[in-house]
Amino acid sequence: MKTSRYQFFGVLVVTLLMYSQIALAQDDFKIFDGGIVKFRSKDYDGVILDFTNLISKPNHTKKLDEDLYFYRGQAYYFTGEYTNSVRDLQQSLTLDHYSTGVIHWFIARCYDKQNKSGEASDEYKTAARLLEKNRKVYSQFLADRAQFYTKKGDRAAAQQDLALASNLNKGVTVNNTSAPGKSRNAGENQKSTPQVIVTTKPKQKDQKAAARQQPVQQSTPPQEDVHSEPVKTLPVSLGAANKDEKRYALVIGNSTYPKEIGVLKNPANDATDIAQELRGSDFEVQLLINATYVQIREAVRKFHEKLTNGLPDQTVGLFYYAGHGIQFQDENYLVPIDAKVQFEDDIVRMCFPVQRMVLANMERSNSRMNIVILDACRNNPFPAATRSAGSGGLTEMKRARGSFIAYATAPGSVAADGSGRNGLYTQELLKAMRKPGLTIEQVFKDVRQNVLRLSGDNQNTWDSSNIVGEFYFKLN
Repeated sequence: MKTSRYQFFGVLVVTLLMYSQIALAQDDFKIFDGGIVKFRSKDYDGVILDFTNLISKPNHTKKLDEDLYFYRGQAYYFTGEYTNSVRDLQQSLTLDHYSTGVIHWFIARCYDKQNKSGEASDEYKTAARLLEKNRKVYSQFLADRAQFYTKKGDRAAAQQDLALASNLNKGVTVNNTSAPGKSRNAGENQKSTPQVIVTTKPKQKDQKAAARQQPVQQSTPPQEDVHSEPVKTLPVSLGAANKDEKRYALVIGNSTYPKEIGVLKNPANDATDIAQELRGSDFEVQLLINATYVQIREAVRKFHEKLTNGLPDQTVGLFYYAGHGIQFQDENYLVPIDAKVQFEDDIVRMCFPVQRMVLANMERSNSRMNIVILDACRNNPFPAATRSAGSGGLTEMKRARGSFIAYATAPGSVAADGSGRNGLYTQELLKAMRKPGLTIEQVFKDVRQNVLRLSGDNQNTWDSSNIVGEFYFKLN
C-alpha cells in the first residue's frame, strides 16, 4: 500500500512538472510574439526590454535564442546602439541563424555608422555573396551599398550597384513603409528609414536540406535617400505563374500517443510520404513527426512568417496534418502527443486550434492560395472527458480567403486508421498528387471517387473551396 502511494505521488509530481514546463514555454512564446508585434510597429525600445527580460530568464525556451538575438540586434540598430547591435547579430550567427546575408548587411550598416569603413566594406562583400540569389533583397542591398560607395567617393562602384539594382527591379514591386529612425546618440540626426520584411534562403549544404529548413521572419536594413524610378507590376496569369511561384508546406504526423489516447499506426508514415511528394512538387517543407504542443506552436509561427514574407500572387501555403483530432465548441483541435486531457476545458489549453491558429494566420499572409488537408477524422480520443464533443470527427470550418480545405471524411464522420503503411485517404491522395496536369479540384475529386470505392461507400471525403485561379501539384 505504501509503495502504491509513493508511485501515485511520483506520477503526480511528474505530471505537475510537465504542466509547469508547458505553461512556461507557452509564456515564452507569448512574450516573443508580443515582441514581434512591437518590432513591426517600430517600438524598438519595447523589443529590447521584452527580449532582454526573456533572455535573462534562466529556464527560458532556448530554441528562441537565435531569433531573440536577431531581432534585438535589429532593434539596437534602429535605436542607434550600434555596438550592442553588432554583438547581438554576431551572437545570432553563432547560434546558426539561417538569414546570414541579412545579418552581415546589418553589421555592415553598424560599422558604417561607426565610421569603420574597412570593417563595413568587408561585411558588405560577405552580405553580397550571400544575398545575390534572392533577387528582391539583393536589389535593395545594392541600392544601399551604392550609398556607402558614394560616401567613400567611389562613384564608379556606386553607379555599377545602382545599374544592377535597376535591372533586377524591372517587373518587381517593392512595398516600403517609412518610419522615423530614432537614436540615443546625442546630436545624431537620422532620416526616415523604410523597413521591408523579406525572406532569404537558408544556407544549407544541399537543396534537400534547404527544403527542410524552418522559416523565420527577417527585416532588411533601411535604405536611406535611395531614389529610383517607380516600377510597374507586370500582369501575370495565375495558371502560368505556377511554375515560378514559391510553395511552402507544414506537414505534421502524430502517431506515438499514450495508450490512454490511442496509438495510431499510419500518421507518421502518412506525413513522411506527403512531405516527400510535396518536395517533388517544388514545396519547401517543414516536417514534424510526433510533435508536442510547443513544437507545433513554433512550427506554425515560422510557417506563417514564411507565407507573410512571400510575394503576393506568387506564394502558396499548404498545411497537412495526420493524427488525432477533435471538435469542441465549433473549433477543430489537433491533438499533440503530450496532450493531457482530463476535463473539457483542458482541450483549449492542451490541443491546437486549426481555424484560429492555422487557417486564420494563413489568411493573414501574402499567400494567394491556402490549402489545408486534415487526415484527423478518427474516433474521439477523450470520450470520458468530452461529452459535448460528440463521438468523433471534425466540424466544417469557415472558409478563409483563397482557401481550399480538405477532410478525410465528411464533417461529423470518422475514418478508421489504415491497415497498411498509409491510411486510405492519404494513400489515394498520394496517388492523385502524382498525376500530371490535374487541377487541385480534380485531384481531390479523384481521391473521393477512389476512397468511396475502396471503402465500400463507407468513407466519403469532403472538401470546401473559395479559391480563385488554378493550382497544380504536377504541371507535367
